[in-house]
Amino acid sequence: MQIIDPRSGKPLTADTGNADAPAPDANQASVRPEDVIIELNAGNIQQVLEASMQVPVLLGCYSPSHPGSSTLLAILEKLVVEYAGAFLLGKLDIEANPEIGGQLGVQSVPDVKLISQGGLVDGFQGALPEKEVREWLNRYFPAAGEAPPSPEEQAEEALKTGDTAAAREIYQTLMGQHPEHYAYQVAFARVLVAEGRASEAREVLDNLPPEERDAPPARGVRASIEFGEQALSAEEIAALGVRTDSEAQYQRALRQVADGHYDEGLEALLALMKQDRAYNDDAARKTLLQVFDALGAEHPLTVAYRRKLFAMLY
Repeated sequence: MQIIDPRSGKPLTADTGNADAPAPDANQASVRPEDVIIELNAGNIQQVLEASMQVPVLLGCYSPSHPGSSTLLAILEKLVVEYAGAFLLGKLDIEANPEIGGQLGVQSVPDVKLISQGGLVDGFQGALPEKEVREWLNRYFPAAGEAPPSPEEQAEEALKTGDTAAAREIYQTLMGQHPEHYAYQVAFARVLVAEGRASEAREVLDNLPPEERDAPPARGVRASIEFGEQALSAEEIAALGVRTDSEAQYQRALRQVADGHYDEGLEALLALMKQDRAYNDDAARKTLLQVFDALGAEHPLTVAYRRKLFAMLY
């Protein structure tokens, strides 16, 4: 069966144009899943492509035997309802429809393709986490008005409020759903550090693939562990009282960095460097450079504080 582009009568090919998606109506009644989700097959694929002349269609190509497919489909089914008619979701079982999969150029699953005006606009492969799927969709569709927080956002909020148990549980679930999305393992290690379980966090990081183990996010968590081992405890910091000498300032800054409060820690180290450059053999500047390395060269804080450091030195 040939899959035809309704605009040209030619086989479906990539289109560099935008999706031209209509914005969801804020007053529109909530849609039902059956209104926006279609199970595709040889009998209706052409009609669905023709329907994309009116409303964009997201093709979710999957295989029932692939573990990542069901996870991604659940995310897409949730989001298509949440976006309330901005696009349709067409689910295509590649095992049951191998010819259609071949015509669409599907080489592995899950595979997602955005079709608008009968043409291929964009796509992605792999079982991306919900946050990344949302980010991808938001390139083409206005963000859903009252979108609930994603699991990643819930975990980060829990961590900010000190509910490490909730954050840990969320990341454990996400790691089970996306075992090859190593950012979740790094985030899980960060939660363990917050719980004072540095040795377990280090073990999680050590088990990452080499390219992930040496990447800035993992290095940042590892640096937090190392800074935590060097820094005074919270009780010892409290015992410093109102001391403002260089040693007290340095120890407070080191504790802030160890706790992941990089902005405050970097600012304190920069202030100490201005006040007492010679302290402990230029310890403030050396520690600044260690934090830059841990955060990575492209991190916004690294960029901002490198600029400040350069202005101070030159």
